Amino acid sequence: MSTTDPNARLEQMEAKAAMGGGQARIDKQHDAGKLTARERIAALLDDGSFVEMDKFVTHRCNDFGMQEQQFLGDGVVTGYGTVDGRTVCVFAQDFTVFGGSLSGAYAQKICKVMDLATKIGCPVVGLNDSGGARIQEGVESLAGYAEIFTRNVLSSGVVPQLSAIMGPCAGGAVYSPAITDFILMVDRTSYMFITGPDVIKTVTHEEVSKEQLGGAVTHATRSGVSHFTEGDELACIARLRELLGYMPGNNTLDPPQRPTADPIDRADAALDSVVPLESNKPYDIKKIILGVVDEGHFTEVQKDFAKNIVVGFAHLGGQSVGIVANQPAHLAGCLDIDASVKAARFVRFCDCFNIPLVTFVDVPGFLPGTTQEFGGIIKHGAKLLYAFTEATVPKVTVITRKAYGGAYDVMASKHIRADINFAYPAAEIAVMGPEGAVNIVFRSELDKIADEGAKAEARARFTQEYKDRFANPYKAASLGYIDEIIRPRETRAALIRSLRTLRNKRQSNPPRKHGNMPL
Repeated sequence: MSTTDPNARLEQMEAKAAMGGGQARIDKQHDAGKLTARERIAALLDDGSFVEMDKFVTHRCNDFGMQEQQFLGDGVVTGYGTVDGRTVCVFAQDFTVFGGSLSGAYAQKICKVMDLATKIGCPVVGLNDSGGARIQEGVESLAGYAEIFTRNVLSSGVVPQLSAIMGPCAGGAVYSPAITDFILMVDRTSYMFITGPDVIKTVTHEEVSKEQLGGAVTHATRSGVSHFTEGDELACIARLRELLGYMPGNNTLDPPQRPTADPIDRADAALDSVVPLESNKPYDIKKIILGVVDEGHFTEVQKDFAKNIVVGFAHLGGQSVGIVANQPAHLAGCLDIDASVKAARFVRFCDCFNIPLVTFVDVPGFLPGTTQEFGGIIKHGAKLLYAFTEATVPKVTVITRKAYGGAYDVMASKHIRADINFAYPAAEIAVMGPEGAVNIVFRSELDKIADEGAKAEARARFTQEYKDRFANPYKAASLGYIDEIIRPRETRAALIRSLRTLRNKRQSNPPRKHGNMPL
């Protein structure tokens, strides 16, 4: 009979598992400016809350001498813990073990913790740092990825899914983060791409570096794949914790309330002068957002992509809200392909997880041009229309200045089921701007005038007539399309009052398997 102390053996096994690929590889990870998988989890979760699962799992591959290379945990750390006292499931890929490459056993570990998250109704956070599929396992590793993808899809809109890219993420591995709700990247130490620089050089003869092809800046500014770029891993993990604070554990719950010392009825006189009297003069919509949200704190999403629209999270009276706002300081606030897709994705996330939507509108229309038309602005612009219309969460809209044409309809208008619609006194709601409208409405009158001076004088008179009739919110208010005209300084109080009124809103869409949005 063995006299070996079973407790001592457990301690040895745990110590071995904690070392991952060994001290030399841990040191190499640190030298690259990266934390280990367990260090990342420790930074993410509340102190002492992590419970690890499948710590002693190993791979099952006996080909290519792999049976001689066994590491406890097999390259991924999985389990659950808490963030600010709320349960979160987590997996962290361990680059010190086989470069974080995915095996069949590794995939099963991730699937197991994802299944647990769906059962108990809590968010899933994936910390990605992997070289991709484990080549020695062939199709088993590919099957493992597909099993993960399936769970990503089936969990979408059920529990929040967040992905932090903290190293390489290439090939088929990118599709799991792509399906999740938010992707965060670390500047200069993380990258994502389907095919790497070497393959691209072979096939298309293009020369490109990993950073240029799929670095954090590329995906934040050009592709729009990434939602946040952080300077280091600890900042990235802090952002994860912040994001989780805005959202509920699952789609059956409301977001958590947060205490605030910011007075609900706080009026900000400075807001009265943010919007210029000149309708074509730019201004920063974020000045209005920061002036009304709790403590002036706004967590902007995709801030470096499609800057003509602003989306992000904030609190109003302690209540979590999603904010969508046209940005007159960039492309005059026009809606284009990228802005429409960016905002539609954000609106749908908020609707999935019961986060009310606040929309600030200053939009002259859709961006004209062949690039937009050939790129499919018709179907892409319709995505935002679809998202706002489909959403059943409380929706409050404030028209700060221009709301022209179809873009007026799309930006959470009363006609696509917004609940409460406000406008500032200087709001302009019309089919198009005065100058363009005059060319159509008064064309016959202008054509009859031969003298150019007289024509210019008539044009100015007709323009003023059009402005007097439509360059204000009163026509829309008389029709019930605007519920209340408010002074800018009253915006915070009006929004909080509305959100509290809508707190028990119940609205459902017609029964169906799912809609067919214009993808």
